[in-house]
Amino acid sequence: MRVLIALGGNAMTGPGGDATPQAQREAITLAMRHVATVVASGHEVVLTHGNGPQVGNLLVKNELAAQVVPPVPLDWCGAQTQGTIGFTMLDALEQALAAVGAPRPVAALVSRTLVAADDPAFANATKPIGRFLPQDQARSMIEHGETWEDRGEKGWRRVVASPEPLEVLETGTLLTLVDAGYVVVAAGGGGIPVVRAADGSVHGVEAVIDKDLTAAVLARAIGADALVIATDVENAVLGYGTPDARPVGRVSVAEMEAYAAAGHFTSGSMGPKVEAALRFVRDGGRRSVITALDRIADALGGEVGTIIENPSASTEPATERLLP
Repeated sequence: MRVLIALGGNAMTGPGGDATPQAQREAITLAMRHVATVVASGHEVVLTHGNGPQVGNLLVKNELAAQVVPPVPLDWCGAQTQGTIGFTMLDALEQALAAVGAPRPVAALVSRTLVAADDPAFANATKPIGRFLPQDQARSMIEHGETWEDRGEKGWRRVVASPEPLEVLETGTLLTLVDAGYVVVAAGGGGIPVVRAADGSVHGVEAVIDKDLTAAVLARAIGADALVIATDVENAVLGYGTPDARPVGRVSVAEMEAYAAAGHFTSGSMGPKVEAALRFVRDGGRRSVITALDRIADALGGEVGTIIENPSASTEPATERLLP
């Protein structure tokens, strides 16, 4: 199968969210061992990943240096973290593939994700990012054009737009590499957010795109057979945190939509993952899986995880479906 694996923040940082360089390298090395197992089993693999802690580190540097150098905009933060995480993943993945006897060429693409300039999210920035600051420190960042909100006792926090992903602009390049046998890392952090001007040019914007929603868009664009959303739990859970909590196994689209509508999945955690999984299958994808990083190979075999299937999806190989 052609598989798109979306790696969560737990695959990019150490225990407790430790984002030191060494902790990140160790976490990524472990993640790539699991990915290598999937590649060794014969699947074509495309990877995408989160970048929240890494962007958070850059935002702190922005705040501390704001009186000396201008803050780096969010689109630049996205590009920088794609590059750093991407090359670290490549180093680790090459080693992991060699260790399992399945060497492949690997590549990382600095990727832009197109959003609509008139997306309602730009008129109502609600996505909180970064750390809390006291009012006087937040004021300095507001003077640089950022939007901050008073969050009471915790202090002030920055909020930004989170528009809907429309297209990963480097999809054609990605497909060329996949067809040439590469394992490709792309659209990290949801992609660098860009809008298209009337003259056809694109430029970056201050926004954060949900990486799981971008993964669903990209998975369909490359004709993936499966979208695997790797997280830190083996299944999505109904009634999470209650005595009646129970894992979700294999379900239909209608069943999962009903669970989501009933409020079982929070917007800040499992909600976007469930929505991304549903979108992929609704749009014609064969199978979405939400599971723990160390179970992704088993999940592709249908053995574990929350699995949403589309029984009417094409069973032709991905490469055949993409032929003109």
